[in-house]
Amino acid sequence: MILVTGATGFLGRHLVPRLRAAGYPVRALVRPSSQTQFLQEQGVELAYADDIAAAAAVGRACQGCEMVVHAAGQFRFWGDLPAFWQTNVGGTAAILEAATAAGVKRFIHISTVVVVGRTYPGRVIDENHPCQPQDSYQRTKWEAEQLAQRYQRERGLPVIILRPAALYGPWGAYAFNRLFFREPLRGWRIKVNGGRHVTFPVYAPDVAEAVCLALQHGRSGEIYNIADQPRDHNTVNAIVSDLAGISPRRLNVPVPAVLTLAQVWTALARFTQREPYYPINLANYVFQDWIVSAAKAAAELGFRPTPFIEGARATLEWMLRR
Repeated sequence: MILVTGATGFLGRHLVPRLRAAGYPVRALVRPSSQTQFLQEQGVELAYADDIAAAAAVGRACQGCEMVVHAAGQFRFWGDLPAFWQTNVGGTAAILEAATAAGVKRFIHISTVVVVGRTYPGRVIDENHPCQPQDSYQRTKWEAEQLAQRYQRERGLPVIILRPAALYGPWGAYAFNRLFFREPLRGWRIKVNGGRHVTFPVYAPDVAEAVCLALQHGRSGEIYNIADQPRDHNTVNAIVSDLAGISPRRLNVPVPAVLTLAQVWTALARFTQREPYYPINLANYVFQDWIVSAAKAAAELGFRPTPFIEGARATLEWMLRR
């Protein structure tokens, strides 16, 4: 039995069917308020917890499981630190403790490439890149990753860490999907710095496949980047535009103008309590070059990413059907 957290999220939509297709029995840890119809259609057993950091409920969910895939996480470009910490660190602590007590034989921790925080011009981001997280999401994911490593070293829990790049694909409406697919389809076609910054996509079904590969071939204590080839924004825009049949032209907006607007929106969000359309933290992602290498995952796990043009086509087909 595999326990999956985050089963109702973007990645979970791809991960659970992939695990079931591979023949794994799956139990999903979900909130009582979660929409679980698709999980039930997949024959998934459900375990409930009002909060992923609730130790007793998480402990019951882990009982009888040989493996855990911890994919739950709070990901936004805006928000208060306590909300991120509660899920990303508190939830991880609870699931690590429960998995240790249950004698789990394989623990896949889904982290993120962005724990590196600050990138350096021309430097490839491999698993040894220094981590200097810059916002609440990055900091709490980095803290959770360090916690998972301590459980591996000090408690003997066989933890394998996957660091996916920027997810795109069907069932996603945020981050990469919004910026590079949904906004251009709606006529909002802009770019910054001439479109020269490098982005780091990964097709969500490929991350689900990487989990299956890690369950079979991953080495305890190791970290694996899961990413496609890095591409500059202009290249991504050109591919998406060609597939969608829209103009490849993008209005180049000066960086100072974007930053000023984002700062104003973010300041106003303190009063509205709603995420601004362009939060200032978005700059940590789109104004840096993310030259990510997945060579280690290719060599040790056999990971092979889907060509971007194929993943983009499937993403657009899904969006246009909705």
